Amino acid sequence: MWDNPRLLNGLADLLLACVAAMLLVAAGRLVLQAAPLHVREVTILGQLAHADRERIEIATRNALEGRTFLMADLDALRSALEHVPWVRRVAVRRLWPDRLEVTLEEHVALARWGEAGLVNTHGERFAGATSARLPLLSGPEGSEQEVARRYRRFTELLAPISEAPLQVTLTARHAWQVQLTSGLHLELGRDLPEEPAERRLERFVASFPDTLARLQRQYEYVDLRYPHGFALRVSGLDG
Repeated sequence: MWDNPRLLNGLADLLLACVAAMLLVAAGRLVLQAAPLHVREVTILGQLAHADRERIEIATRNALEGRTFLMADLDALRSALEHVPWVRRVAVRRLWPDRLEVTLEEHVALARWGEAGLVNTHGERFAGATSARLPLLSGPEGSEQEVARRYRRFTELLAPISEAPLQVTLTARHAWQVQLTSGLHLELGRDLPEEPAERRLERFVASFPDTLARLQRQYEYVDLRYPHGFALRVSGLDG
């Protein structure tokens, strides 16, 4: 064996690799045991209009308590911050040697949802409180994104007649109801393969200048579930 140069070179390389690995492990243990690196600074980035900074700081301190820089659980910190009202998404990264950078994305409220809660511009429901005047959306559990999408579409369709949805409801039977800022209630009905709810609303908007816009009475309810027209309820008609 000692007369085989290739074998001797291989053994030498193996010994060197083992020594190098042992030195790295020893150095790592020395650094961790002799001088633990504590998190000395946490930088919060992101434009915050509603999220409570004090609650963010408390959640951060609790998630990092007793943890060194290298042992900090970034997933736990991210989860804790995403439970703060109005915080939608969190990204956390380490900055050597002792800093953490936290980037927060806040919810942007599109509307109120049901009796309590809000829905954001992504159609996601979230907890939060606001004094802003927002439209009211409602629907079955899990329908938030679809109702938010229809709200935007209904808003576009109503713009030519200077109206806007004040309330959009998807009923348990999947029928659409819209109340306008003027107080008018529109019954759009269910989506059908040959005629979705948007088509009925488009037809109503197109006919509005020659029909409802010319009425002297105050109308309050329009049923659009007819293939070639609509039914109208006028307030005070019996009086």
